[in-house]
Amino acid sequence: MVDAHRTFVIVGGGLAGAKAAETLRAEGFRGRVILIGDERDHPYERPPLSKGYLSGTAGRDSVFVHDPGWYTAAGVELHLGQPAVRLDREAKAVELGDGTPIHYDALLLATGAEPRRLDVPGTGLAGVHHLRRLAHADRLRGTLAGLGRDNGHLVIAGGGRIGLEVAAAARTYGAEVTVIEPHPTPLHPVLGPELGAVLTDLHGEHGVRFRFGAGIAEIVGQDSQVLAVRTDDGDEHPAHAVLAAVGAAPRVALARSAGLELAEEPVGGIAVDASLRTGDPYVYAAGDVAAVHHPLFGARLRVEHWANALNGGPAAARAMLGREVVYDRVPYFFSDQYGVSMEYSGWAPPGSYDEVVVRGDPGRREFLAFWLNGGRVLAGLNMNVRDVTGPVQELIRSGREVDRERLADPSVPLASVAAG
Repeated sequence: MVDAHRTFVIVGGGLAGAKAAETLRAEGFRGRVILIGDERDHPYERPPLSKGYLSGTAGRDSVFVHDPGWYTAAGVELHLGQPAVRLDREAKAVELGDGTPIHYDALLLATGAEPRRLDVPGTGLAGVHHLRRLAHADRLRGTLAGLGRDNGHLVIAGGGRIGLEVAAAARTYGAEVTVIEPHPTPLHPVLGPELGAVLTDLHGEHGVRFRFGAGIAEIVGQDSQVLAVRTDDGDEHPAHAVLAAVGAAPRVALARSAGLELAEEPVGGIAVDASLRTGDPYVYAAGDVAAVHHPLFGARLRVEHWANALNGGPAAARAMLGREVVYDRVPYFFSDQYGVSMEYSGWAPPGSYDEVVVRGDPGRREFLAFWLNGGRVLAGLNMNVRDVTGPVQELIRSGREVDRERLADPSVPLASVAAG
């Protein structure tokens, strides 16, 4: 039975919000749990939108965090298709788009992020896509199928994780694909030039064309349809559809208007401490929007990946219940492209590392790579090597200097390297 004397409100209908609601009930909270989402769909996970669901290997129902009946059974009140438009911290209330105020005793902001737009002529054409929401994936999936049937061209602005995964999905439908990327390699800010070439070769083998060192200057169209893309170096590329995969911006409007502290750019997001609490003791943030002061790295990080939502939502829920929480998980993401699996753990932005150590054979796409600074592992990538995420993350957590030769030797168990 729900005890109506306490109300916990979650703003955000994604994975972080849904897992927070689940954790509140699992931890014994008997008060009201209200989840507010501005989409009409029940909370869902985002990785399938650029992976299995987009490529057609997974059904639409596979994306949802819980069966719709779970929310009723768990006593979680849903306000779907209703954005939260105002936060009154003094009154401890959230106002919905229809004017309804909802009181809270504790509030979790899991508002996520939204795709960045291209600031060039032609972005309003019907064939320009973004990929962040389930509705975006529904539309893009139909477009890719049509391009495949008609030998059509997809131009992707951005060679990051989403851009590459959509490129792989598009090729499974038979669409022609060109990726336009200002950096010299795909995923360059994460992998650097040392490993980006591996992904260039992988996609090249599957027929994807890259145009590095350029950006989109104009999307050319007629009668609202896309015809071509012009790059800032003067080239023109045929296109029947365009995907803008140029990153995402944290959705902070609600927090900003309420006077909550925001993290400085380029991190952005809502500033929270290691317990995911904002400067307001009754307001927390988790998932893509949360800029956490990370105890392990001694810096404020904002991580836009599935694992952060999966783990951050429950951590925030426990903090809301008064539990002692230190959110210090090693940042992590995974990607699947053409059957090649890749997992990345850690944080090694450009300029933070002085060496990359490789274990295995990148040419066979079966290897590990480690980004080091002063002999200490900052981040690690495993490609088509299974069950090593734990040891990789332990190397990062230990902060100890490693023996580079042992680290590079596949015959030496990673666990023994981590153990020193």
